[in-house]
Amino acid sequence: QVQLVESGGGLVQAGGSLKLSCTASGFIFGSFAMAWYRQAPGKQREWVASIFSSGSTDYKYSVKGRFTISRDNAKNTVYMQMNSLKPEDTAVYYCNLPTESRDYWGQGTQVTVSS
Repeated sequence: QVQLVESGGGLVQAGGSLKLSCTASGFIFGSFAMAWYRQAPGKQREWVASIFSSGSTDYKYSVKGRFTISRDNAKNTVYMQMNSLKPEDTAVYYCNLPTESRDYWGQGTQVTVSS
């Protein structure tokens, strides 16, 4: 079965950096797009970035130039390097596998940015 396990969250000061990882299993990782979402307290979950099987990427406007999504197909892992973090980036970050039948989600990892 599909499993997505995130890690790398934590507490960081504004302007700092974190790198999130999501290790996947249960499917042919290199054949699928992967994405990161986040959910701040009291808000709906929102898309942050995607990386396609080709390696091409797409970003939410507010994180462009600060966040970088990447993947290592040999390690079945997708990453998100987050630089110049802002307090408004505080959220639980979720790894996402979108498929035709359904979306799969990890358990989430908390990112807290203090001002």
